[in-house]
Amino acid sequence: MSKLDAVLDRIDGDLDQSLDRLFAFLRIQSISTDPAFKSHCYAAAEFVAADLKSIGFSSEIRPTEGHPIVVGKSGNGQAKGGAPHILFYGHYDVQPVDPLELWTTPPFEPRIEELPGGRKIIVARGACDDKGQAMTFIEACRAYKAVTGSLPLPMTVLMEGEEECGSKNLFGFVRDNADEFKLDLALVCDTAMWDPNTPAITTSLRGLVYEEIRLTCADRDLHSGLFGGAAQNPIRVLSKILAALHDEAGRVTIPGFYDGVPELPADIRAELAALNLTPEQFLGQVGLKVPAGEKDRMLIEQIATRPTAEMNGIVGGYTGEGAKTVIPGKASAKVSFRLVGQQNPKKVREAFRSFVKARLPVDCTVEFANFADSPAIQLSFENPALGKARSALATEWGKTAVTIGAGGSIPIVGDFKSVLGMDSLMVGFALDDDRVHSPNEKFDLKSFHKGIRSWARILDALAA
Repeated sequence: MSKLDAVLDRIDGDLDQSLDRLFAFLRIQSISTDPAFKSHCYAAAEFVAADLKSIGFSSEIRPTEGHPIVVGKSGNGQAKGGAPHILFYGHYDVQPVDPLELWTTPPFEPRIEELPGGRKIIVARGACDDKGQAMTFIEACRAYKAVTGSLPLPMTVLMEGEEECGSKNLFGFVRDNADEFKLDLALVCDTAMWDPNTPAITTSLRGLVYEEIRLTCADRDLHSGLFGGAAQNPIRVLSKILAALHDEAGRVTIPGFYDGVPELPADIRAELAALNLTPEQFLGQVGLKVPAGEKDRMLIEQIATRPTAEMNGIVGGYTGEGAKTVIPGKASAKVSFRLVGQQNPKKVREAFRSFVKARLPVDCTVEFANFADSPAIQLSFENPALGKARSALATEWGKTAVTIGAGGSIPIVGDFKSVLGMDSLMVGFALDDDRVHSPNEKFDLKSFHKGIRSWARILDALAA
C-alpha cells in the first residue's frame, strides 16, 4: 500500500470523528457582522488555533482592530525538490441567520439530514461557507500527520474572521506582514464544484468597477404641462446614455473597453462547450429564456469569462403612489462592470465617464461616485500546480476537473497576487443548492468526505 493510499484509508476510517470536529466548530456562533457575537468570533479563532496545534502546527491568534486572524505554521522548513511552500486561506466567520423563522432547525445545532434518494447533507450556518470547506483541508492534513508523522509540504494556514463583512482588517494585515506570507502558492477552499459529481478549479475571478452617475438639468422639479417639450429631462438623457452602453450584438460600446480581454485557449474553450450549459438549465430557474450577453459567446462564457456592463439601479422623478406630473431636475443610476484578464479598472472607469460626458446635452451636468475599482485575477493555464490539481481531482472523482471562471470575487486573492506575488489555486466543493447565506444552509456529506480525500491527493501531487 502506498503512503497516499494509507492516508486515504485513514480519512475514510476517521470520517465520524471528522464530523464530530466539524460539528463542534459549527456550534460556535461566529457572526462577524454583529458586535453582539464578538466573543463567539474569538471562540471560533481559539477553536481553529487549538485544532491546528493538535496536528503539529505552531499557531497564534493575531489581534486586529476587528476580529482576530489565526496563523498556523507547519514547521516543515523548506520545500524539497521544487515543491511549493503553500499558504492555505479560509475564514471562520459566518453570515447572520435572519430570518430565523425560516430555519427548519436551529442554525447552530448541526445535524445530518437524509434527502429523498439517500443523499445526506450537513445542515447548519457555516456548513458550507466556509467552516465545512476549510475543514476539508485541515482534516486532510490531520490524516497525513497521523499516517506519516509529518505533512507533505511546508505550509502556513491563514484563517480570518471578517470575510463576511468585507475582510476590512485582513488587507492591512497581509500588507504589514508581507515578508512572512510571501510563499509559493495559495490554496483557497471557498468555491464550488460544477455539479455534484464534477470537480472544478476556479481559475479566474472577475474584477469590479462600480460607478454612480448623477445628472442634473433644471434647478428644481418642473410642471410637465408648463415646461414639457421645452425643458431637458434628465431621465430621458440618462436612459439614452444607458441604452447606448450595448450594441445589438450585446457588446459593450465604450471605446477601449475590451483592451486586455484574452481569448480562452482552444482546449479550455472546448471543455467549456462540452459542459453544454443551456439557457433552460441556467436561466430557466429564474424565469428567463434567452441569454442577453454577447451573441457570439456561449452562455457559460457570458457568466464566467467575459466582461460585463450592468445597470444596478436607476432613480428619478416621482416614484410614490398615484400621479405627480413633473419633469425632474435630477436623475441617477448605478452601473457596474465586471472585468476579466488584464482590463485596467481605472482605465475602464475613466472611459465610462468620458462616454457619459460625450453624450450630455448643453443643459445637463454630471457628477460621479465610485464604489469599487478592483482588477480581475487569472491563474495561468500553464501553472504546473493547476495540472497537478486537475489530475488529482480527476483520480478522486472519476471525471475531468472543470477549469472555470467565477463571476464574483474573493478580494484577498487579488492582494495575494498584487502584494505577495503569489498565484491562488481555488478548489472548492460547494454546490448550487447549498443555500449559502440563506436559511437552512447545507453541505453535502459527499462533498465533505471526498473534499478531504481530494485535498490529500492534491497535497501529494504538489509534493511530488
